[in-house]
Amino acid sequence: MDELTIRTATEADIRDFAAWRHHAPYDVYNIGGPVEKAVEYFLRPSTNCHVIVRDGELAGFFTFGSDAQVPGGDYSTPARDIGLGVKPSLTGGGLGRSFVEAVVGFARESSDGLRVTIATANQRAVRVWSAAGFVETQRFASPETVLGSNEFVVLES
Repeated sequence: MDELTIRTATEADIRDFAAWRHHAPYDVYNIGGPVEKAVEYFLRPSTNCHVIVRDGELAGFFTFGSDAQVPGGDYSTPARDIGLGVKPSLTGGGLGRSFVEAVVGFARESSDGLRVTIATANQRAVRVWSAAGFVETQRFASPETVLGSNEFVVLES
């Protein structure tokens, strides 16, 4: 199995993942705007950004908190919100479950309740998080559109 490690994101990591480009329809996950703004945003302590390193190479990143929430959702129940991004060349290759398990293991060290919000059109992500034991707790419409849809699902563990 591939070796996955997690560490706090550095400026170099952020510059790297800010340049990743997903193909349609997943191009909505591309980080837009000036790279300096991305660096400033992801280095903020409140964004709580970490990276996943696979066999010595940057493979993904994740954040905790409000960065992982979508307008329109009900986040009144206490839980740690997780946002996950995976290197485009690694998506769809069967690695999602190991990435989710690594992130969940890391997040559980400091939180009991975990939550993810996913565009319903992103069935790959919904399947992976569900297989990791997360269950749907809500669906909602948002003013934001992702993958051509404004419907989102919230999964919790």
